[in-house]
Amino acid sequence: MLHKGEGHRPQIENSNAVISDGSLWTTFRYITRTLVILDLAESVRLYELDEQGTMHRWEAFVREVETQELPQSGGRLVKSLGDGLIAEFPAVTPALRCAVVMQNILSRLNVGVPIEGRMHARIGVHTADVYFHRHDIYGRGVNLASRLATLAEPGQIIVSSAVRDALIPGLDPQVEHVGVCYLKHIAEPVDAYRIQTGMGRKEPALSNAAVLPSFPTIAIIPFEGQLVSPPHSVLGELIADGAIACLSANGMLRVISRLSTSVLSGRPRPLGETSALLGANFIVSGSYRMRGDNISLIVELADARSTDVIWAKEIQGNLADVLAPKSEMVESICAGIITGIAAQETLRAQRLPFPTLEGFSLQLAGSTLMHRSSRQQFAHAREILEHLIERYPRIPEPRAWLAKWYVLRVTRGLVEDRAAESVRALEQTRRALDAAPECSLALAVEGFVHCHMLRDLEGAENRLNQALAVNPNDSLAWLFSCVVQGFRGNGETALAAADRAIELSPLDPLRHYYDALACSAALAARRLPRAIELAKRSLRVNRDHLPTLRALTIAQVESGSLGEARRTALRVLALEPALTLRDYVARAPKGSEATRIRYATALGEAGIPA
Repeated sequence: MLHKGEGHRPQIENSNAVISDGSLWTTFRYITRTLVILDLAESVRLYELDEQGTMHRWEAFVREVETQELPQSGGRLVKSLGDGLIAEFPAVTPALRCAVVMQNILSRLNVGVPIEGRMHARIGVHTADVYFHRHDIYGRGVNLASRLATLAEPGQIIVSSAVRDALIPGLDPQVEHVGVCYLKHIAEPVDAYRIQTGMGRKEPALSNAAVLPSFPTIAIIPFEGQLVSPPHSVLGELIADGAIACLSANGMLRVISRLSTSVLSGRPRPLGETSALLGANFIVSGSYRMRGDNISLIVELADARSTDVIWAKEIQGNLADVLAPKSEMVESICAGIITGIAAQETLRAQRLPFPTLEGFSLQLAGSTLMHRSSRQQFAHAREILEHLIERYPRIPEPRAWLAKWYVLRVTRGLVEDRAAESVRALEQTRRALDAAPECSLALAVEGFVHCHMLRDLEGAENRLNQALAVNPNDSLAWLFSCVVQGFRGNGETALAAADRAIELSPLDPLRHYYDALACSAALAARRLPRAIELAKRSLRVNRDHLPTLRALTIAQVESGSLGEARRTALRVLALEPALTLRDYVARAPKGSEATRIRYATALGEAGIPA
């Protein structure tokens, strides 16, 4: 918590600002840090039991952390007491790695110690803007990290959604969604996640996404800023996003989604490892510098199979050009990439980028928050998207995302009047398509509306086919197609569409959402072990997702695990007490009746009332 004082506290507006007003608040900076707060469980009992032994083991622990682990991870010990410590780090990955190491050190120090005298720690990790001083840190983020630690059992690590969003599936620790938690002195509930130990442990592949395809597949890693100020720090993602949109219009290329490539930003890895993670045989990377509003970009294209750089260029541009509807810098990058891969022309991007960096960042936030369990965060996503629409009424993407928000509101059971909600969703997709008739995202989301809100599978399939004709690399269009085909009972076709969606965005931050819909496709194909595995993996991140819980219940019944199915069905009824088989069948889209009856039969065996 911030220290209270009688003097005036200055207002801080900018990150990295230095407070120097002659008061006690001098020499403070306001910066973003990842905080690790460790609390020694049952410390009073341990010191009562063996004061000298506990003290010596604690001192050995702190000494090893401070002298060996923190220097390796770029962290700093803020303070250490006899029963806890606070450390701060410049980024999530080293902070989380150090937190795992801390637990391992304590385990080693417990060797040979009687059970009743062993030390165990609860750890909370959170990323936030804090007031930073050479002797201490202050702010609401410190308080939140401390409260997260109280949610942990001894030996566990609990992290916030801000930390979870920075993790890469398969590279960083796996997380399990604890739930939406109310914390002492924190006004709004927060999503909390439990870290599963083992940094970098990879799950078994559920598809062939990591296998290099035989035709050109390209991944564009966001360009790294060299000594750029915070307002320009997202330019690298903005330029990469424009290039991805441009290249995606070429039906002869597969382009990995920006949502997957952006998670590798700032995490340099060997070319072969990057290629394997993204399933791409061509990798584009580079860096940029700013001088005023002028941009100097160095970009190179590498063939991952030979590790040769097959094209490289230094491109000059300016901020106004990058933010323009058609950017010369982005077009130059795309032309060079296509020349390096094959002698052919490409269609130029027709997608309008946001005219400000703020708008670009807000769209990322809105599309992420709508998939969170917290109702407050879900509602905040709508506020962000409506703000963007008000400011940029002719840009289609925020309207498409808002239409999807209305669909998710229905699937989460938050509204009674489905018809009114479908009207709102269709108004957004139609206005998006009025502004940009070939916006594949708007077409895909309109198909989503037809499927889930209008129960019109034919209309949904028509819109999704249009989306894929415009952009064959639209991963969401493929994902929504798997749902439609699953409803129709075309299980293998549904599963193939789900695999293609994951292949196009293998490291997507919303991977749990992809896994949830892929689970339904596997269920339709009667691939029951895979459906169960996908469902459980999705639920580890989003534990209260009703459609996934229902799909898991059905798969467990059909695989013969009736006891597990009944336990899962109890979770379903706890979240949706009014659910009956009659209502479940009545909600089925036209053309999916046979599939829905099959599922209802299984749900009935698990205990869902008629």
